[in-house]
Amino acid sequence: MKTILNQQQLQIMVQRLAYQIREDHPDMHNTVLIGLQPRGVFFSDKIVGVLQQLIPNHTFHYGKLDITFYRDDIRKALHIANKTDMLFSIENKNVILIDDVLYTGRTIRAALDALIDFGRPAKVALCVLIDRRFSREFPIQPDYVGRAIDTIVSQKVKVHWQEADGNEYVELLDS
Repeated sequence: MKTILNQQQLQIMVQRLAYQIREDHPDMHNTVLIGLQPRGVFFSDKIVGVLQQLIPNHTFHYGKLDITFYRDDIRKALHIANKTDMLFSIENKNVILIDDVLYTGRTIRAALDALIDFGRPAKVALCVLIDRRFSREFPIQPDYVGRAIDTIVSQKVKVHWQEADGNEYVELLDS
């Protein structure tokens, strides 16, 4: 086990990514933020929290998207879906998908499929905390990255969140 980010580093990354999003989207009126269930939502909640501090009087369009039934890599077992919470259309909006770890790209591909059920966005950007760069199975690249790391297939990146795990840090595990 190797710690990639401790709690303080993780908090700094969240702040930096929120500031980058704010810089690229100064008028957030046409921008929606969507966290991917299950674990990306902990990250997206933090990003949205910082953005709300930066723009206190703005009402954000923030949704949580479950992509369980859009995945193509978990067909053999029955999976329990999480809740999708998107009470708005993304038609002609700038969408920022937010997830904790980008690995093969299959989760993001499924999220893009699921998004179409909510309208046709003007643009989709991707914000991730950890980018496992050399593991892609689809040509998907993030627009906002906390940390890019090089891993091998037998390794796993685990993001621990206070809300779910009682502590916040990112570790690299060897199988």
